[in-house]
Amino acid sequence: MSENSNPDRLPVAVIVGATSKWQSNGRNTRFIHGHDIDEAGIPAMTRWGLGGALAQKFARSGHFVVLTSRNPENTRDLADAIAEAGGRCMSVRLDVGSPESVSGAFAAIREQAGDVDVLIYNAGYMAGRELPPEQELLEHFPNDLFDVALATACKGPFLVVKQVLPAMRERGHGSVFFSNNQYSLRGRRRATGESLYYPRTMMRALAQALTEEYSPFGVHVANVVVDGFIDSPGTRALGQFAEHPERLIDPGAIAEAFHYLHRQDRSCWTHELQLTASATTPSH
Repeated sequence: MSENSNPDRLPVAVIVGATSKWQSNGRNTRFIHGHDIDEAGIPAMTRWGLGGALAQKFARSGHFVVLTSRNPENTRDLADAIAEAGGRCMSVRLDVGSPESVSGAFAAIREQAGDVDVLIYNAGYMAGRELPPEQELLEHFPNDLFDVALATACKGPFLVVKQVLPAMRERGHGSVFFSNNQYSLRGRRRATGESLYYPRTMMRALAQALTEEYSPFGVHVANVVVDGFIDSPGTRALGQFAEHPERLIDPGAIAEAFHYLHRQDRSCWTHELQLTASATTPSH
């Protein structure tokens, strides 16, 4: 076993998309703000957005956490924070749109950590956000943007869950949760690129199908709709939230909701959960 392995055979929680699109030195943060964001004073549960909060919550609850990212270097600081708090984790490179990458990543996870007890699919994309406002309509989108959206919200979940469902079914227990957004329920015109979020409805449909197929085998599947902007270094620096931070959703609170789902008694499972800030952002 390597130093990043799981010799004590703690229950394994895999966070697909373990860091935030809006972390302090992230690509989207630099695109919107033009520079890195000073994260001094930002709590650890917020520093890496929802992915980081999920990883820290499940590590504190006694899980061996697997952090996945297309670039594992992005998870280094998060892994250090988990270790400093007494948790155990490992990082694995994973490209959700590549069958070869997915199968290789989960082969490594099974070898070094063991079978997966909890899978949280938190991969996201910012399709259309880099287009100028005058090209915000679907008719202007390059085809490769659709490919990104489809790979992340449809193909990726399919490939990933195939890697964990057989063992969960055979054991008779396991949790598969999808971190989704409001566009899986309805369309909204709030910013550029909204029409390319409709593949999110397919992620929701997959969760519903898996619920019917795998609940009898003891596998808890849920679609979690996060209806709003999640607090992170990049989002809290946006003008509308710098003035009204109460409109951001606390990623630590979201992580608590995911952990609650995992602990639910199988006689009373939640299969869809919507989380919304009490102070919402005006639509205009």
